[in-house]
Parts: sequence; C-alpha cells; structure tokens
Amino acid sequence: MKFLNDLFGGDGGSGGAKKGQKVFLLALAVLGVFLLLIGHIDFGGGDPNASPVGATSPPIQQQSASVQARLQIQAEEEYLASRLQALLQQISGVGEVEVSVRLEGSTTSEYAVNHSTGRKVSDESDQAGTTRVTTDVSETGQLVVVRGDRGYEIPVVEREVAPRVVGVLVVAEGARNPQIKAELFRAIRIALGVEPHKILVLPKKL
Repeated sequence: MKFLNDLFGGDGGSGGAKKGQKVFLLALAVLGVFLLLIGHIDFGGGDPNASPVGATSPPIQQQSASVQARLQIQAEEEYLASRLQALLQQISGVGEVEVSVRLEGSTTSEYAVNHSTGRKVSDESDQAGTTRVTTDVSETGQLVVVRGDRGYEIPVVEREVAPRVVGVLVVAEGARNPQIKAELFRAIRIALGVEPHKILVLPKKL
C-alpha cells in the first residue's frame, strides 16, 4: 500500500516528475507481461486437422482407400458365410449352424486391354564398311472401354478373380454326430474349394 501511495500520491514539483517516471516504467512492465501472455494464448487460428509436430500419419486418401478395401473384404466374407450357412442347413440332422469365413483379400477385376507392337529396323554402316542392324521393339496397351447410358466410359471387365479363402469356421448342433460332422466337412471343401487344414467344424453348445 505504501508503494502505491508513493507512486500515485504525493505533491507536484520534483516529486511529480519522479512519479511520472515511475508510472512510465510500470506501464512498460505491464505491457511486457501482456505481450508475453499473448504469445502463449492459442486463438484457434491454426489448422484443426494439422498433426502434432513429429507425428507421422498417412494421408487422408490412403486412409480412406484402406478403410474402403477392408469394408469390401468384410462384405464378401459376410456374403460367403450367409450362402454357406443356408447351404449347410439343408443337410439332414445338422440343425442350427453358424458360419464364419475369412478371405485373403477381395475380388479383383482384370480389364480388357488392346495391345499393339511396333518394330523399327535401322541399318548403320561405319567407315570400315561394317553394317550394324538395330531393331527397336515397342509395345503399348490401351484399355478397352464402352460408353454407358449416361455417356460415361466404362472399362470392359475381362474376368474377375475370386479371393483365396484362408479359413472357415462352422459351429453346428449336429456336429456332435461324427457322421454329420464329416458331411459338413466334405460339403465345405466342395463348396469353397478350400484345403482341409483351413476348415474347423465344432459342435454347438446346448
């Protein structure tokens, strides 16, 4: 309190000049503290999607492609599992069945391509009369497309390659019977063309 009284109080004269100097110094000190505080305040002007310094995250397009590919595989796994479940339930004595299928990837398409090959032969002779024949072969490919109803160009699919089945799990009520279990095992092998060591048939809990 005495400091404030001496700083802002008192009479004029030389005391007033000293008071003005003190006020000026105090104002500079307050301004310096204020500038320091502003430097540490985040006003939200930066990019909200920016990663922290040193963080290495894949681009958004790569993440989106990865998620889309995984969803495609999951959809095909569920489709195969439902089809196989409906098929196995038709076997006499099987009862309720639950099926899980795991794939190595998703179905891939191979598109038709028009290939063209060019050949260029050139003769070169040197001063000694030696002739050298050079043959350049170039090959190019162009994707075959058809125009759709709305004018869009659609590539022609030559064939589709199914993904490889890496595992099949079947849980069935009738699997307690060794004969029915063997029939289930054989039906799965024929339906999916999968190796025996990738098939597991288990009895369902009562």
